[in-house]
Amino acid sequence: MKLHHRILGEGIPVFIFHGLFGMNDNWQSFGKQLTEMGFQVILADLRNHGHSPHADSHDYTGMAQDIVELLQAFDAPRLALGHSMGGKALLQALNLFPGLVQAAVVVDIAPWAYLPRHNMVFEALNAIDLTTLNDRKTAEAMLMNRLNDVSTVQFLAKNLFRTTADQFSWRFNLGTINKNMHHIGEAVWPESPVNTPILFVRGDRSNYIESERFDEIRTNYPAAELAEIRDAGHWIHAEQPRALLNLVADWFKKQTQLSR
Repeated sequence: MKLHHRILGEGIPVFIFHGLFGMNDNWQSFGKQLTEMGFQVILADLRNHGHSPHADSHDYTGMAQDIVELLQAFDAPRLALGHSMGGKALLQALNLFPGLVQAAVVVDIAPWAYLPRHNMVFEALNAIDLTTLNDRKTAEAMLMNRLNDVSTVQFLAKNLFRTTADQFSWRFNLGTINKNMHHIGEAVWPESPVNTPILFVRGDRSNYIESERFDEIRTNYPAAELAEIRDAGHWIHAEQPRALLNLVADWFKKQTQLSR
């Protein structure tokens, strides 16, 4: 599956993969700033998200295969960053092709399995009948009534668009993601250790990466490192964008031996 993507700037390619219900726009500001530090940035939409094709499946093997196809279309060296679901999909791509990138950053997600975390979001989205929806504000109000979180509502509502003058649709493929939601929390451990340098970044207010379990990660990814960003939850790129930007740029420059 050919992923929709945008290319910004010039330099060593850095591929960025968003999380569940996201799209490449979520990382546009971050990507533009990264280009100012000497990198080319490729912002991609994962399958069933954004402007990429919809499919009947939504699991990490399929997403990883899409990522591999996109990355292999660019000359090495390549760098990559994935957040949340996009981070797991990137890890699975590296499990399948360990030499795919020179270095990677995985933002606030680990390879282990997670219990379902998005039930309330799915319920809120499924409660909106797009066939009778007249305007965006109504959808935002319905989401707010169930989720009571402005940033989450704005994030989800950004995916709403009109297919006709009187018909709304979601950018993401809600039907397929609904049917495959059990795959989102699955583990993505490699069959044998992957030696790609990987920087795992956690927010200090997030519980997605438990630092006391990091030895499990390093056993499977021996070159892995862990960094923490203060005053950040799961959405580090939105809550502490400059801190994450500096950390990512320094890591990639260190790995590619680029000087400031």
